[in-house]
Amino acid sequence: MTKPTEGRLVWNHSTHMSGLIPILERLIKQDGIQTVTPGQIGRVKGHSPHLQLRISVPIRGGFKAIARHGKTVQEVFILTSLDQNQLQERSPLQ
Repeated sequence: MTKPTEGRLVWNHSTHMSGLIPILERLIKQDGIQTVTPGQIGRVKGHSPHLQLRISVPIRGGFKAIARHGKTVQEVFILTSLDQNQLQERSPLQ
């Protein structure tokens, strides 16, 4: 029996939302996750008191997720063989 391979977390820039990296490190340990890439950070009008990671839209080879905490939002791109329901169920914030 082969050991499942761990996904890869891409460090493409130095700015990440506070608390997001430990969540993404837990996500890449899930079976079926190949690559997780944090993307652009932005500001929103609404306020989210707790860190949330919500699967947003399908992309080629996976999904885009939106991480929110306070008034900060960050895109997260997840390359995976899982479907949207499976990915949402395995999200570390569930």
